Amino acid sequence: MGDIAVIGCGLIGAAWSALLQHHGHNVQAFDPDALRRADLPSRVAKLKAQLATLAPAESGALLVADTLSAAVTNADYILESAPERLDLKIDLLRAIDVAAPAEAIIATSTSSLLLSDMVRDVRHKARCIVAHPFNPPHLMPLVELFGTDPGVLDRADIFFRALGKVTVRLKKEMPGHIANRLGAALWQEAVHLVASGVADVGDIDAALIHGPAMRWAIQGTHLTYHLGGGPGGIRHYLDHLGPSQERRWANLGKVELTADVKNMLIAGIEIEAAGRSIADLEAERDRFLIDLLKLRDHL
Repeated sequence: MGDIAVIGCGLIGAAWSALLQHHGHNVQAFDPDALRRADLPSRVAKLKAQLATLAPAESGALLVADTLSAAVTNADYILESAPERLDLKIDLLRAIDVAAPAEAIIATSTSSLLLSDMVRDVRHKARCIVAHPFNPPHLMPLVELFGTDPGVLDRADIFFRALGKVTVRLKKEMPGHIANRLGAALWQEAVHLVASGVADVGDIDAALIHGPAMRWAIQGTHLTYHLGGGPGGIRHYLDHLGPSQERRWANLGKVELTADVKNMLIAGIEIEAAGRSIADLEAERDRFLIDLLKLRDHL
């Protein structure tokens, strides 16, 4: 196998680089920001140390290229993680398509843009796919896939599963894909509850953490409702409790991020964070995710 190119060396690109090296791949990374290129190895080393607590590491090399062309010229897969700007993605994917080998798969990690818009100027559109990871990508198993060529998607599926990922495929493109749309719907109601004075930010998060989120870690929302129907499962739930679910749906709130609502959210987060910095919260999150992944391995 040739190199794997990582284009964009921010949070997502660094995480991809660490995961790829951990699985023995040689990585060619590029970012137009020279400072990001310079400090990438140190950031990747920290993420690789986390991965080493989960499984023995294979030794792949990390090379930081000076140009986009140098990064992709020998790549079998190109993982693009540039900022979420349509004009930037259009230009970047066109440039990658020109420089990359004909058989290389080009995967964008966009969280909300549509593939059909991004590949507008790409000549070989069928080899371009969405491969959207969940943050932090080196730890979170999910990768959402969308593309137009089933053969390309099959190759990508094999590639990401070999990295320990759980892949899901969209049947048609949708802004936000699957997971971000689910997260957006939940957060909309959470913000509505704050704005309506129903509960504080911390209590809403606590209700989620110590309630539904514990079940969601092992079973998704559909299976959760299946069990909610008792011995009769989802059929019983839909027949007997469906009307009550529809009443809740009808009562879900719409909310705008006005200045007052923003201030309520910011104040609530400051109370909940209790002086912990972003770095502190990230470290706490990552320690929990590593322990959770270890637990899942024993299920």
